Amino acid sequence: MKEYSRNEERTGVQESAAFDPIFDVQSDFVMVYGFHDLKKRIAAWKKRGYVVHLMTGVSWGEYKDYLYGKFDGVDHHDEGQRHRDGSEKAHGVDIPYMVPSNSFAHYLAEGLKKAVDWGVEAIHLEEPEFWVETGYSDAFKREWQIYYKEPWQDPQESADAQYRASKLKQYLYTRTLDRLCSELKEYAMVKYGKLLRFYVPTHSLINYTQWKIVSPESALIDLPTIDGYIAQIWTGTARTRNIYRGQRKERTFETAFLEYGVMQELVRGTGRRMWYLADPIEDDPRHSWKDYRENYYRTVTASLFHPEISDFEVSPWPARVMRGRHLAEGGAHDLPIPIPGNLPEGPNHGKPMPRGERVRIPPIYKTNLLSVMHTLRDMADQPDHEWMTNTAEVGVFIADSAMFQRHYPAGDPEERESEGDTFSPFYGLALPLLKAGVCARPLQLDNLRRYAGYADAYKTMVLSYEFMKPSSPDINQVLAGWVRGGGTLVYVGDGSDAFHSVREWWNSGENHYITPAEHLFEALGLSRTPADGLYPVGAGSVLVVNCHPTALARDAEASDHFRDAVLPLLSATPTASMILRRGAYYVTAVLDETAESVPETLKGNYIDLYDHLLPVVEDPILEPGSVGLWYDVTRIDRNESSEIIALSGRAEKIVRAQRSLSFISRSPSEMTVASRIWTKRPPKSITAKVGGKALDLSFEYEPDSETTYFTYPSDGEKVYVKVSF
Repeated sequence: MKEYSRNEERTGVQESAAFDPIFDVQSDFVMVYGFHDLKKRIAAWKKRGYVVHLMTGVSWGEYKDYLYGKFDGVDHHDEGQRHRDGSEKAHGVDIPYMVPSNSFAHYLAEGLKKAVDWGVEAIHLEEPEFWVETGYSDAFKREWQIYYKEPWQDPQESADAQYRASKLKQYLYTRTLDRLCSELKEYAMVKYGKLLRFYVPTHSLINYTQWKIVSPESALIDLPTIDGYIAQIWTGTARTRNIYRGQRKERTFETAFLEYGVMQELVRGTGRRMWYLADPIEDDPRHSWKDYRENYYRTVTASLFHPEISDFEVSPWPARVMRGRHLAEGGAHDLPIPIPGNLPEGPNHGKPMPRGERVRIPPIYKTNLLSVMHTLRDMADQPDHEWMTNTAEVGVFIADSAMFQRHYPAGDPEERESEGDTFSPFYGLALPLLKAGVCARPLQLDNLRRYAGYADAYKTMVLSYEFMKPSSPDINQVLAGWVRGGGTLVYVGDGSDAFHSVREWWNSGENHYITPAEHLFEALGLSRTPADGLYPVGAGSVLVVNCHPTALARDAEASDHFRDAVLPLLSATPTASMILRRGAYYVTAVLDETAESVPETLKGNYIDLYDHLLPVVEDPILEPGSVGLWYDVTRIDRNESSEIIALSGRAEKIVRAQRSLSFISRSPSEMTVASRIWTKRPPKSITAKVGGKALDLSFEYEPDSETTYFTYPSDGEKVYVKVSF
């Protein structure tokens, strides 16, 4: 672990509360949230050495001055998103999700200019969200007439109306983001000669489709004013239930793996920046600390299997993490830090709250949480990576248009597919392969026409047009060329989707195809409706599976048959183990729910970074369903005299001498800091100066790894640590 400048902005947090040392997790930058007390909050965080950004909601927020006409003298309640019955889609009391009108964009721009005046380095416009079941407000009806030049249609009357409504919803938020970013960048440059950066924190395309929300997603790639994104993936999205082999349940690791995977496609080859988010808790306060901790590790591990991304938002709302109260099950154990204070519980969102003692964050979780956060900062210095298991890779396509067809016309038989929010067609394709140990990477279908050679890194890709549609015939032509060049395409579909009938390019003008798949097969030189089988095409091949991909999720036999048909194309055998090395770190997962789900042994000596004691473990056993993050002690740089391997704090002013190691540690208050270090010789003494008082620390030396573990308290101020050896 090295010392890093905050200006590198490797790790960040978002926070609406005023600064408090109890949640000062010592990330590189902070996104102060919302417009309230903005100038004061910016100054407080800057005083503590942070790079300061602003984050605010672009579809919802505390914007009552706009709603009630205080901003411009006009009441804007007609701009809230509304359901078919006229009710408002709201994020809270007087917080509607907005139809992003030009007037609303002007209001946001005026608020954002103040943030620029007060010195923020970047602006994050989060969660551009338009719900599928809305589209009935006067503002949306006006936008429909302007965009389509025809009278508004009820989105639930037909598949075509729903599809067109969703395309419009995506356009409106893309327009708003483009306008805001352009206007504010010009404002900052003209007034201050400053290049202002803009980022969009957004859920994944998979999650928004699953939750039936329309958002810009890949449309943002076409906006040069966007500098990057935050992948808003956490337990709250990843624990959403899906169906695999007929079983509907939470699969947090697998869902997160796919979500993080599709998010990297927003930046691959663009030079833009992506931070992966993981939340130590989540919006739902009904879970225990034990549950939060286990699922936090699952999401962090899932993110680390995508080494192209090495920047992280280590916590949204750290005040909620450090001051909130949750169920004590599996909870507060025995690091010597009290759990003080009586703070109100978070919102329960109308759900029944389980009974039980509610306590602050267990001290051992707080200690380990900080260790993981600071380990994540070190990931950018681990550029070499390799699979340590025989892991094949396959691309599984998803497109923005998947968001456009999540509400079937009333009475349509495909409405049965939704089963709540399971999004079975996509998971039916992805989970059988991922559960077999294949690295199933979701690919952005729309990128095939954006970037030449986008698919060249893959030898096999999986596609279905039963839950999404290609935006242009160019996509099919690119796919056909890729197959002829040696690729293998697996197409799954039976042509039964109601949205094949929407007014689009495959059934307009001179095109008379019933489905876009017919156009694809014709481009491949096959009949429009080929039978099941593997067909040679040029130097490549096409495997045709004539069934709706939902069946692959619901039916165990169909799922297994699909898996067994695809694995030979990858020259892969099923396994439950996935192990990726990132520099000195090993990322591990052993999948469950398959016949191959057996324990795996990770040979060697490793430090367990998900344990607050940071123990050295010889040949750790990896159980089915487990995840892990390990440090390989054989990769310690022994040309140095010492090394900080793990620390639940920020290390500054590190000095390595022949006989000593000294550094300044900074952590939140009310916690125990844990450290594991390597030294050329066993330590003779370790001291820490805490709050002006010098402490002689006890320590445990582990001779096989030549590493030492020790702890000390933090009151939120600098701690001066010296190790003599």
